[in-house]
Amino acid sequence: MMIWRCKDNLLVPALLHFSMAKTIFFFLMMMMIPCITGAGASSNNNDNRVGEELLSYDFYNKSCPNVERIIHNVVSQKLLESPTTAAGALRLFFHDCFVEGCDASVLIASSETNKAERDAEINESLPGDGFDVFFRSKRALELQCPGAVSCADVITIATRDLVNLVGGPRWEVQKGRRDGLVSKASRVSGNLPQVNHTISQLISLFNSKGLTVLDMVALSGAHTIGFSHCKEFMPRIYAYNQTFDIDPTMDQGYARTLRSPCPKKDLDPLVVAFNDVSSPTTFDNAYFRNLQKGLGLLATDQKLFSDPMTHGYVSSMAKDQQIFFNYFAAAMIKLGNVGVKMGTDGEVRQDCGFFNP
Repeated sequence: MMIWRCKDNLLVPALLHFSMAKTIFFFLMMMMIPCITGAGASSNNNDNRVGEELLSYDFYNKSCPNVERIIHNVVSQKLLESPTTAAGALRLFFHDCFVEGCDASVLIASSETNKAERDAEINESLPGDGFDVFFRSKRALELQCPGAVSCADVITIATRDLVNLVGGPRWEVQKGRRDGLVSKASRVSGNLPQVNHTISQLISLFNSKGLTVLDMVALSGAHTIGFSHCKEFMPRIYAYNQTFDIDPTMDQGYARTLRSPCPKKDLDPLVVAFNDVSSPTTFDNAYFRNLQKGLGLLATDQKLFSDPMTHGYVSSMAKDQQIFFNYFAAAMIKLGNVGVKMGTDGEVRQDCGFFNP
């Protein structure tokens, strides 16, 4: 199992532990997956009502007709430089939409008078590659279409492209979001999942954002790429409870391999482990198949398989990758519509990291 260390916003190998038959290689699946039309976005429906306004596929046809091509070129280059960018972008997109809605408020830098979302404790580990790919995309757009494209739309389009570039599905993105005018760390608490949440707590949180149990399970499949820090799973591998030293729902051999890079004493807070032990850089359904084997890294991941409210969905997506892709695309479309600002309810930022003067 390859363990990686997060340093200067980049992943570097920290330890090659436990002899395995397979060695993990980074690779990029650059082939395009056909657009999902039956999983949430119909080709016959050209807009989506959000409050009093409309998102539309052709929102930038006049103001920035090449918006998708410009973003795609930027994210493709960034992915070549840093293969973990897709996972970072996905996590940022999720954290943005669950707090204040999909309005790019997570990108705002703190100031002397305001501690912004990105500096809330749970967001301190958000990967720099995710921020960088969004900022780069926005700068490229400003050179060709100044003041036209919102950072909220940049996040939504760029994340879609990155998922597709590492092997995942592609879906059409409706546009017209505005950037939020509020970003406060104090508003983050209670709006994001925690690794110690029960399935019932997770369902309640997702329902509060207009997302179903099926959406929740499908979106959890994003953990087929990406990584987690030791502190997020150590309670499962040390002194789990009075009866079990290791979480009994976890493959015991897998748990023991995690103890070396994540020791009780002198823990390096920068060490991370891949969420998907099988194919960590490829967007596929291996995450769900791993759960069936007790190879889920986070407690909340493994609970999806053990809890009767979510078990069936996990089994379905583990059995058929296309089913997972369909559900994931539909859930991402719904997620991208959470709390969207439109019209005068927001702005189009000149710089994604700062409110307009």
